[in-house]
Amino acid sequence: METMVGNTRLSLIRGDITQQETEAIVNAANSSLLGGGGVDGAIHRAGGPQILEECTAIRARQGGCPTGEAVITTGGNLRAQHVIHTVGPIWAGGDKDEDRLLRNAYHSSLALAKDRGIRSLSFPSVSTGAYRFPISRAARIALSTVREFLREHEFEEVRFVLFSESDLGSYEKAWDQLAAAGEK
Repeated sequence: METMVGNTRLSLIRGDITQQETEAIVNAANSSLLGGGGVDGAIHRAGGPQILEECTAIRARQGGCPTGEAVITTGGNLRAQHVIHTVGPIWAGGDKDEDRLLRNAYHSSLALAKDRGIRSLSFPSVSTGAYRFPISRAARIALSTVREFLREHEFEEVRFVLFSESDLGSYEKAWDQLAAAGEK
């Protein structure tokens, strides 16, 4: 699916985030910034040791990355020039401020990209793997946060790269729900 939000192309695709050719890709990182499983592990493996070295330096300076915040490194061996590492919340039933923290993770990533002059970026579905955030809820938060940001700031493209057909379907359904509610 592809649509325009202002002058920015918003795309939902099924694919591998490590293969994207946008200027930046977003990593669903953990607060240690030292790699892990899922998207985080895949990005570190594909990007090579340079990403881990830069994450280690960030960790030494500031002690990691708090939930809802974002930091940036180069892309190492990736096609993307940069990796924006953001930490989403671990799902704890919805009563531990998870929605706000997830919204902040997307907003922080977009703000960092904008500050660095990045014109195109690709997001995974943050927090919906090992962190167990319900994907339908996460998709609505992600898409509404990005849409709101794009109303005030312009990129060439913001892309959501979903790993499975099921995840892609959840994001497409969330987008349709936003449209039906007049929020698109």
